[in-house]
Amino acid sequence: MMVALLLYAYARGVRSSRAIERSCIEDVAYRVIAAHQKPDHATIARFVERHQDALAEVFGGVLGLCAKAGLVAVKVVAVDGSKVSANASREANVDYERLAREILQDARAIDAAEDERFGDRRGDELPPELATSNGREKWFKAARRWLDDQRAAQAAPIARERAERVREAKRRMDEQRLTEIRAEAAYQRYRAKGTDRRGGRLGPNTVPKPYTPPEWPPGEINTTDPDSRMVKGQHGFLQGYNAQAAATANQIVIAAEIEVVSPDFGHLERTVSAARRELEAAGVTERPGVVLADSGYWHSEQIQRLTGAGIPVLIRPDSGLRTTPRPGWSGGIYDFIRHVLATEHGKALYQQRQHIIESVFANTKHNRGIRRFHRRGRAAVRTEWRLTMATHNLLKLHKHQLAGMAA
Repeated sequence: MMVALLLYAYARGVRSSRAIERSCIEDVAYRVIAAHQKPDHATIARFVERHQDALAEVFGGVLGLCAKAGLVAVKVVAVDGSKVSANASREANVDYERLAREILQDARAIDAAEDERFGDRRGDELPPELATSNGREKWFKAARRWLDDQRAAQAAPIARERAERVREAKRRMDEQRLTEIRAEAAYQRYRAKGTDRRGGRLGPNTVPKPYTPPEWPPGEINTTDPDSRMVKGQHGFLQGYNAQAAATANQIVIAAEIEVVSPDFGHLERTVSAARRELEAAGVTERPGVVLADSGYWHSEQIQRLTGAGIPVLIRPDSGLRTTPRPGWSGGIYDFIRHVLATEHGKALYQQRQHIIESVFANTKHNRGIRRFHRRGRAAVRTEWRLTMATHNLLKLHKHQLAGMAA
């Protein structure tokens, strides 16, 4: 019942647990789905959090239903990304110094509160409820229930308390700096062997200047949603995610993933591979006939690997704003794809790209009103995005069945 309730709510563009709770009281359709039950918003939110991975897999099940209905034709597949705002403000981006200062201020506030509360006492004495065997047993039962709930969670959600999020943000920045230091040490050990990638000896002038890590981790991190990034959208930069999707000619979404890097460069192979996994799980053994993407996805190595795997790729090497090719972008694969795009067949194929994939994003953002994620963390956002695309496919399947009944 809860899954059906969530799918119907997402199909209507409603993702707020409080709005779903209110609809279960006021809306007849919601009341029918919920069998006149009235789950409160906390129950709905906990259900989504507890079954996060399982709900993400609903996308594959819906795709399987579309495949059985004959809606999944993969002769032409379009890939693109859309920037979607996170449940975080760009003003929450802070650097390492500010993180450390806030943690120290919080520690001083805790010390002052403990001094006022405990006085001269140590503060870790047993509480009264643990002084008797009956009290200890009750406490242990509550602790075991809490531990079971924690183990049932398949992914750790973003903390609600700001102090915890700040500490986690600092830990991530420290981890990033330590990773750079370890990588540099490994690289220096490799260079000390005196061989290049081909096994040949390095010349005396080929040793680069050693990397000196910064004293403090550079950059900024968001204390509300540490997984989110500043990404460039259509109307400027926003705090959010790069939501990737692949769709067929009849606008059935066959892949829905989340990236945290703003440019689409490098995401082509990952998205196509995800689409192939989803298609195989749905029982579709046919490979995509051709993959269409805009110039932001151009990656020569990935294009050659996909083409070698039997999946032709058609991407414009030059963006529409350029009148001349970029320096060095000529000859070989560049001129070959320019020649294909200049043919009538190539033009007809590539003209389908915008209609296929941009219509999916336009319907999602403008018609269904889904412009911002409600949850925090990449795993949670991925589930939300996959549910959004799954309900998009459900609406397509519903219209297809209605058309069949009318015919």
